[in-house]
Amino acid sequence: MKTILILNANLVNENQIIATDILIKNQKIERIEKNLSNFTADIVIDAKENFVLPGVIDDQVHFREPGLTHKAELYTEAKAAVAGGTTSFMEMPNTIPNTLTQELLAQKYQRGSEVSLANYSFFMGVGNDNLEQALKTDIKNVCGLKIFMGSSTGNMLVDNPITLDTIFREANLLIATHCEDETTVKNNVERFKKLYGENPDASVHPKIRNEKACFLSSSLATTLAKKYNTRLHILHLTTTDELNLFTNKIPLAQKRITSEVCVHHLWFSSEDYATLGNQIKCNPAIKDKRHQDNLWKALLDDRLDIIATDHAPHTWEEKQQNYWNSPAGLPLVQFSLVMMLEKVKQGKISIEKVVEKMCHSPAICFQIEKRGFIREGYWADITIVNPNKTSVVQKENIIYKSKWSPLENTQFSNQVTHTIVSGHLAYENGVFHENKKGERLTFERD
Repeated sequence: MKTILILNANLVNENQIIATDILIKNQKIERIEKNLSNFTADIVIDAKENFVLPGVIDDQVHFREPGLTHKAELYTEAKAAVAGGTTSFMEMPNTIPNTLTQELLAQKYQRGSEVSLANYSFFMGVGNDNLEQALKTDIKNVCGLKIFMGSSTGNMLVDNPITLDTIFREANLLIATHCEDETTVKNNVERFKKLYGENPDASVHPKIRNEKACFLSSSLATTLAKKYNTRLHILHLTTTDELNLFTNKIPLAQKRITSEVCVHHLWFSSEDYATLGNQIKCNPAIKDKRHQDNLWKALLDDRLDIIATDHAPHTWEEKQQNYWNSPAGLPLVQFSLVMMLEKVKQGKISIEKVVEKMCHSPAICFQIEKRGFIREGYWADITIVNPNKTSVVQKENIIYKSKWSPLENTQFSNQVTHTIVSGHLAYENGVFHENKKGERLTFERD
């Protein structure tokens, strides 16, 4: 493994920005100090005037393999992640077949080891009938269990109350939940089909998957977690009332119930359906400006713990179908970091807070071993960003397989220039180095 020396770094790490150099050796960070230029290294990167950050850890992506590879593949989506500064991902089980057995989970890990340029972990799925398999999951080598408490892409709904109660009682590792109340959504679908027929405008989506559906499900999940002291992580929060289910009164490492917000719920609001339509149809739905404003408040005051993407690609042709048939989900893993850094330029959030929510907090929340921070002895997962180099989202520079984006023609004022994955320079200035794949994430859990 090549030795890498980063000089003149403006290191953003652990709530401070410091000028330093960084020496990487044997895949780990060996030294962080000024004046390391006298060291010999195979690769020397001058990061002058650039920001050096820990690699982003995305705790929620859908890379669609196996079974849906016309939409995405582990290979293409991991490359897009790395190009955007994401060095580690956790992928969801709603593939075909659903990841509901330990054998199917092992197959995904094998595939990840063969093709993923980024570090990887995969959630074990929970269904109505696979409790025995789910409870066998290795707590040190798997990120968590995933429960769909509302139906979404992949039809993995868990709606059996006995199953839910049992898994919350028996699980000895983190449970991540998609929370939308199925009865509320179904009733709303019936009502809106009568009102609008076969082709309503996409703006009906947040009315169908509304605040009530989200709160009923999230409150059920938190009630079960409190009853059994379950380690619960609720994904993609979207509503004001749900935010009151979370606390900022204790440190993240001590929380038993944690939360996530996605970049698209911070970036888009219901006003954008008028121009983007089904492109921004996703579950839970993008809601109105009031909810978006309150998501920002909760992010900044630490009721929301993690920023993720829920990268969920579909083909352009699939998204062009009428509202009822257009699948929910949008692809964002390549642009999540520059999206948030654009909000830094706009004064919405500090760069230190972005690093906290996209790098440090996922590592703390999931107890990832020696990642998420730039510390001596840690894995060298590092992203370098030029804060003064503009880029425009165009089909030609989209790396993930579906090749479209609701951000098309958006100009960003930051650009990822280098991404180091487990001590390997995987990406530099538009060029990928694929001779080394990412590592499987491991977890410090008892």
